[in-house]
Amino acid sequence: MQLPKPGTIEIAPSLLSADFSCLAEEVADVEKSGVKIIHLDIMDGHFVPNITIGPPVIASLRKTSDLCFDAHLMISQPQKYIKDFAKAGANHITFHIEAEGDPRETISMIESFGCSAGICIKPATNPEEVLEIASLCRMILVMTVEPGFGGQVFREKCAEKCIFLRETLGKDVRIEVDGGINETTAGKAGELGADTLVAGSAVFGSKNRQEAVEKISASAKKR
Repeated sequence: MQLPKPGTIEIAPSLLSADFSCLAEEVADVEKSGVKIIHLDIMDGHFVPNITIGPPVIASLRKTSDLCFDAHLMISQPQKYIKDFAKAGANHITFHIEAEGDPRETISMIESFGCSAGICIKPATNPEEVLEIASLCRMILVMTVEPGFGGQVFREKCAEKCIFLRETLGKDVRIEVDGGINETTAGKAGELGADTLVAGSAVFGSKNRQEAVEKISASAKKR
């Protein structure tokens, strides 16, 4: 249930676009497609204008799935909740460089609970802001939409930050892209250097989730 090592293209279906009335079944359905990661969007209604799921939901899903739980904390004070999300079953925890708290302390706290750490940047954030701590992270998440809501349109200009990050950090760190990823945009994200693609409505909005994952993956691998 650990984050896969760098070197492979991974599709991470976003639970935000799933049917919340049957989350366990939705996760089980995408797991059949061979994905290794499920992306969990955690929102507090303060850092972003939306509220989603918390530790109790993750704990319930953990009982039914062996996927790597990639928890994306879009919350103002991540340090207050890291312990709860780790104990609930998160394997990898990403927080925002724009959030409160010393990022080094946040990373240390995440790792103290047995999780790998990641750092995220919003569309307006310069990728240089994460360079000092990037070496401490297993994955860098680049938002290609404003965090808070699913179904938004992919912004290629934001994805271009992946070029700088990949050239600067090399191949030993995963670069994840979140926002507007589908069969078409996955190719561009892969071309720019991303190897972990969060796909919400493009996967959960499809009648055939396995086919959707395969097409997105194939597109990204054409880079």
